[in-house]
Amino acid sequence: MEKIRLSKLMSEQGLCSRREADSYIARGWVLVDGVRITELGTRILPSQKITLDKSAQAKQGARVTILLNKPIGFVSSQAEKGYKPAVSLICAESRYRDDKSKHSFSPAHLMGLAPAGRLDIDSLGLLVLTQDGRIAKQLIGEDSEIEKEYLVRVEGKLSAEGLKLLNHGLSLDDEALKPAVVSWQNEDQLCFVLKQGKKRQIRRMCELVGLKVVGLKRIRIGRVKLGDLPIGKWRYLGENERF
Repeated sequence: MEKIRLSKLMSEQGLCSRREADSYIARGWVLVDGVRITELGTRILPSQKITLDKSAQAKQGARVTILLNKPIGFVSSQAEKGYKPAVSLICAESRYRDDKSKHSFSPAHLMGLAPAGRLDIDSLGLLVLTQDGRIAKQLIGEDSEIEKEYLVRVEGKLSAEGLKLLNHGLSLDDEALKPAVVSWQNEDQLCFVLKQGKKRQIRRMCELVGLKVVGLKRIRIGRVKLGDLPIGKWRYLGENERF
């Protein structure tokens, strides 16, 4: 059996990101079969047991994940063309008043806080920002199977064949799209459930079947729902919530 880089295995097993793994190894916070490892680049067998020191566990436990109802006009990540990034909305004043989390907001919660996935500037709804590499990998890693649900207001006529193509049969960027679940929510609004997130995917899918998107809102990621979180407000991911 071939040995694999320890940091790669730690990431694959969902213990942390590869960058975090290297940091933990350098600090002596990683044990393999009970033996503390401190050398970067160490390779081990996939069958060997990896555990994290209590210091690493405590560091992970202090990390926060934030749920934001992103308004239209904000970009998901880096500021561009004069538009502000969504993270600029995270402050004590914009916290949802009914947030039941025990966390007290701290500027430290903004350090390393990054969006786990994108939401277009002209779309609104649920955006996840996290300090936790494990959650980021779960939501946007190559092997992610997490569902994302959207309400999409459209203009135009959609045939039965067009609806069938939205569910399965379309390609973008010369690549066949994964099957989706698309259905009518009401007379001018569709519900999309996707397991992938190509750039402007829903808008481009609709264009291919003759529809124009006039409103798009993400309402669910995995088992976590937007619920009654107001536009522009945020809350912490609850201790018992899992994507």
